[in-house]
Amino acid sequence: MAEWCEGKVVSVTHWTEALFSLVVHAPVRPFVAGQFAKLALEINGEKVQRAYSYVNAPTSPHLEFYLVNVPQGKLSPSLHRLQQGDSLQITADAAGFFVCEEVPDCDTLWMLATGTAIGPYLSILQQGEGLERFNNIVLVHAARYAEDLSYLPLMQQLQQQFNGKLRIQTVVSREHAEGSLYGRVPALIENGTLEHETGLTLSAETSHVMLCGNPQMVRDTQHLLKTTRNMSKHLRRKPGHITSEHYW
Repeated sequence: MAEWCEGKVVSVTHWTEALFSLVVHAPVRPFVAGQFAKLALEINGEKVQRAYSYVNAPTSPHLEFYLVNVPQGKLSPSLHRLQQGDSLQITADAAGFFVCEEVPDCDTLWMLATGTAIGPYLSILQQGEGLERFNNIVLVHAARYAEDLSYLPLMQQLQQQFNGKLRIQTVVSREHAEGSLYGRVPALIENGTLEHETGLTLSAETSHVMLCGNPQMVRDTQHLLKTTRNMSKHLRRKPGHITSEHYW
């Protein structure tokens, strides 16, 4: 049984009509960058809970979550209505293995995300621990529209902090936007555009790919990397080149 604690909403940022971030204060136990917690509310007498990744570094005094309001969802509409000072429940212990220490050494680490799945990467990069093992890091955030790239300013700030090690690339699929590639992540890998724009090679010899986001993107990219780049899923007992997490 999960142990729950009460959290208080410190602030809410509504990025678009659907995308929003919650900053929460809660007495959770230490976690590892890239992990997730469960948030819960009592709704019509039922405790409704969902898993959300931490956006903040573990050293941050406040907890941050990046969410999308799904109108027909059981929990997100209620979370979307929360205001400063409101309460919610959060698991005291984080979970998940989508963390830097599970990734093997390589020359280039590719962090590929769609939508709100940018969260765990931002936590890992803000924490900054264990990344000295990689010569290059590529952070890719794919969204439908340019306005959905909520954390682009933070991504750009992190790029400066990493002094050339971190390269960021945004992708939008429903419009052409300055500074962003157009299309879907698997197609941009298949036709070589992503490598051309970042100036780095995505190969089994030099790279490890972290995939987090829409399950279809994750499946399609995994299949592409396996069939065209000779890359395999990474397991503790059998090291490979792809670490993935499905994310809604």
